Amino acid sequence: MEKQCPKCSNKETVKAGIVGKRQRYRCKSCGYYFTVKKLGKQIDGYFVTKALQLYLEGLSYREIERIIGVSHVTISSWIRKYNITRPPFSDFHPSYKVFKQNELIDFLKEEANIRGSGLIITEFGDKYMMIKWERFRK
Repeated sequence: MEKQCPKCSNKETVKAGIVGKRQRYRCKSCGYYFTVKKLGKQIDGYFVTKALQLYLEGLSYREIERIIGVSHVTISSWIRKYNITRPPFSDFHPSYKVFKQNELIDFLKEEANIRGSGLIITEFGDKYMMIKWERFRK
């Protein structure tokens, strides 16, 4: 299996030893030595987007971790990577609930559950999460 040279994009390469437990290659065309970077564990972009949305909605790293199943440290690094900042403080605070489809329908049928607050519903696989904003009580 030939690797492509990152310098000249030529596919004619040969193995040239091991460096730091990784295979080293040499390009036959330009003589450049390189190693192939390990990709590591990739997380679906869907979960990155959802985590960032939930952060903007006011949820903490740990709350997002419990909902999505991704480490709070990873979530923190995504927020730094994409330079996400929350809007300034407001009189509203978010609360959230996770429902199955039939539970969500039953919840929304009751007008008292949705009156006087803003809400958003987002899908998570076979479940739905509802984020509700209510005014801080003084």
